[in-house]
Amino acid sequence: MRSADLTTAARIRDAAIELFGEQGFGVGVRAIAAAAGVSPGLVNHHFGSKDGLRADCDDRVLEIIRDEKLRAIQAPGPAGMLNAMAEIEMYAPLVAYMLRSFQAGGALAESLLEHMITDAEQYMRTAVEAGKIKPSRDHAARARYIVLCHVGAMNLYLQMRLHRDGKLDYRKAIRALSDEITFPALELYTQGLLTDSTMLDTIFEE
Repeated sequence: MRSADLTTAARIRDAAIELFGEQGFGVGVRAIAAAAGVSPGLVNHHFGSKDGLRADCDDRVLEIIRDEKLRAIQAPGPAGMLNAMAEIEMYAPLVAYMLRSFQAGGALAESLLEHMITDAEQYMRTAVEAGKIKPSRDHAARARYIVLCHVGAMNLYLQMRLHRDGKLDYRKAIRALSDEITFPALELYTQGLLTDSTMLDTIFEE
């Protein structure tokens, strides 16, 4: 998902997001530099190290997700969400990058997840204020739960197919995942699941 920002640092960052997603974080600085059309020395000049580059990639991935979520929330009616679903294949490099990050684990993966949760809490508050979703008794806990469920489902779905096929077409895979879960997710979020609030009230009062 290449940025319109054509600065050298942006070209390196966007090339790294794609290569990390395709090959994992073992990909070398030389390969990233070649994909960006720069010398390896420029990668270190702009980012200091591969970990520094990865941190900047994390920031960019989070920025895109945050901006797209807010755009969908702020659009009138269901148009924002429907448009995002129609264009879901364009996010394939970001999805591949996130999968590789969570597979790798460690402090950077944990930081990425926690930032995703913090951002989700913020844009869900925006959605509450816009009248798009209901308020929560524990807004932060709800945001964390939703992110964990969605990230977990995405990683399980993609990892199983990556293991089965060896090489994954992320564009087709995330479209298939979206087609499979959109209706039940919307039904669950819209109508709820339990017939009364007894369990919730009991747990909340403890």
